[in-house]
Amino acid sequence: MTDNFVNEFFGIGILNGKTPENLGVLWRTAQNLGASFIFTIGNRYAKQACDTHNAVKSMPYFHYETFEEFYNNLPKGARLVGIELIDQAEDLETFHHPRRCVYLLGAEDHGLSNEAIAKSHFLVKFKSKLSLNVSVAGSIVMYDRGIDKPRS
Repeated sequence: MTDNFVNEFFGIGILNGKTPENLGVLWRTAQNLGASFIFTIGNRYAKQACDTHNAVKSMPYFHYETFEEFYNNLPKGARLVGIELIDQAEDLETFHHPRRCVYLLGAEDHGLSNEAIAKSHFLVKFKSKLSLNVSVAGSIVMYDRGIDKPRS
């Protein structure tokens, strides 16, 4: 029998995303870089021309109306990793990705909510002076996860 707490997986999604094009780009990258599922909180996904692989139909997609609903439905044993450019966040370059986790990105103009920051098991940031486009930030996180480095 397979021990689920040894097997790795990750999902990635956006809290109150504003730009549908960013969702399409993020989903396409998620499909290419091995995400197990994708999700939205607040605003729903709408079909985008930039999701040329139609990832939203090729992998599990979940939608949650509120952060609380999302948080209450995290997969068993998964850690929530908030991506946010704040002082208390750990640098991505030294971050050890959990074996089982869910990456949460904030809205393009407001970032993560205070509740999401408080409930994240980990907070991660990039070495950048200004915030990045949400689909670019998510792509960097997923790429970094694929690099051979220790897991937590």
